Amino acid sequence: MVRIGAVVLNVKDARRAARFWSQALGYGYRDGGYSPDATPVLLPDRDTVPALALDEDDRPHLDLYTSSALEQRAEVERLISLGATRTDWTYPDDARFVVLADPEGNLFCVINTGGE
Repeated sequence: MVRIGAVVLNVKDARRAARFWSQALGYGYRDGGYSPDATPVLLPDRDTVPALALDEDDRPHLDLYTSSALEQRAEVERLISLGATRTDWTYPDDARFVVLADPEGNLFCVINTGGE
C-alpha cells in the first residue's frame, strides 16, 4: 500500500519558501537530490505524516493544528512574524480556523482542534 510521502506546494522562490516553512513547522531542510535543479524537501523530526483531506470546493492548502485557542493565537502571531500575512476571508460564526498566506501567497489554515 502506498502512503503520502510529501505535500507539494507550487512556489516561485523555493529558497524563500523553504526558509519560511522550515521555521514555521520546525522541519529540517534537505536538497531534493534528484537533479541539479531538484526540488528542496523539508523533513519533520518525528515519524508522523499529515492527513489528506479531500474537498471538492477548496483549493490545495495546508491545515496546521493547534490544541487550544490560546495556542492558535500565539501560532498565528508567530507565523506572521516569519512572513505570513492575514487574508481577507469570510468566516462562519463558529470558525475555529484562521486563514493566512505564506510569503509566496499560498493559503494555509491554523486550526484550533481543542474543545474551547
